[in-house]
Amino acid sequence: MDCIFCKIAAGEIPCYKLAETDQALGFLDIMPIARGHVLVIPKRHIELFHDAEPACMGAIMELATELAAAIKKSVVCDGINMLLNAGRVAGQVVPHAHLHIIPRWKGDGIRWPWPQGTLEEESARDLVDCITGNMQ
Repeated sequence: MDCIFCKIAAGEIPCYKLAETDQALGFLDIMPIARGHVLVIPKRHIELFHDAEPACMGAIMELATELAAAIKKSVVCDGINMLLNAGRVAGQVVPHAHLHIIPRWKGDGIRWPWPQGTLEEESARDLVDCITGNMQ
């Protein structure tokens, strides 16, 4: 498999490793949005985070929360974004699930261009029925 994150997890490509468990690896992003931008990945190849077993995602989140607390103390930021993208259209560049931990400071210029919509009651009820009907 020609996956850069699999190669990093296997030690074939070096990284600035911060923490590691049997299921997850946390390292500095080499194209950071902000100082202290970290990625947390599953060690085994999973392309989209919603295809992962819940226990795997739990392990990723456990490591990510530990790293986020350490990052906040280290870079003395005002806040943190934790971001998972699934699919190219959602901004996922590397086809291996990964969670971004992005330190934030007031006035840092990082913008999320998401417009806010409205949720109508009838639409909400239909969505609840549809989504819950598709849960396993």
